[in-house]
Amino acid sequence: MPFTITYLQAIVIGLIQGVTELFPISSLGHSVLIPAWLGGSWAQLASSQSVAESPYLAFVVGLHVATALALLLLFWRDWVKIITGFITSIRHRRIESTYERMAWLIVIATIPAGIIGLAFEHLFRTLFAKPLSAAIFLTINGLILFGGEYLRRRSGHTEEAGGENSAEQDVRIAAAVSKRDAGVIGLVQSGALFAGLSRSVLTMVAGLLRGLNHEEAVRFAFLLATPVILAAGVYKVPDLLGPLGAGIRGQALAGGIAAFLAALAAATFLVRFLRTRTLTPFAIYCLIFGAVSIIHFG
Repeated sequence: MPFTITYLQAIVIGLIQGVTELFPISSLGHSVLIPAWLGGSWAQLASSQSVAESPYLAFVVGLHVATALALLLLFWRDWVKIITGFITSIRHRRIESTYERMAWLIVIATIPAGIIGLAFEHLFRTLFAKPLSAAIFLTINGLILFGGEYLRRRSGHTEEAGGENSAEQDVRIAAAVSKRDAGVIGLVQSGALFAGLSRSVLTMVAGLLRGLNHEEAVRFAFLLATPVILAAGVYKVPDLLGPLGAGIRGQALAGGIAAFLAALAAATFLVRFLRTRTLTPFAIYCLIFGAVSIIHFG
């Protein structure tokens, strides 16, 4: 039976993708769990994600392009500075300015995430893109959020007042995060291959443990995520243009528009929310939704 997805399903999944990719609650986990909870044709979408050649996965990962474009739009001024810093660091063969350093932190963090993703994405998807596995890893995601907040408080880091301008935040990020930290963050980003673990969680918690405040940690997480999300989406675009995309390209466009708008709203909200609050509400959500899903699908 050929794969089908309605426009309503495409738009709903696009909205979910746009929000959950940026909120620290795992977009891949929700793309498995929510259709499985809804049942019927929705559940068939979730189950199709773990097969060898998955049109649904091509559709979902294609939505990453829209999410990445939303982040590029929100942070375009920063990306101009970062790309300029990268070019000048190569031209002068030294790393001195804040944005030269930021550029290389992003490069260092992106390389291991990209290599591991290319090598193991298919294996992890076929093994773990299932409702029970996603529920277990979503629960672990909540524990990581709680653990990150606890370790940050225990380490004695104090929360700086939020609301600094972007340049001041970037100076603090570039000073707090070392090249070694960036390499480690690149490795832990790969945990997002497990449906239920959030890339945003892993990078935000790493930033918090390096002494960044919550607003700076989410900003750094979004900058790090942009090339990885964009690359993952572009990598799957040929699937959508090929046989796997037959009959669903219009739905993919509708879902992409929904994901773009949802990502804009989610990123704007999260940056403002974390100026005065912590990641604890997201931890509680992941633990509750994960635990209930384990009981339901176990």
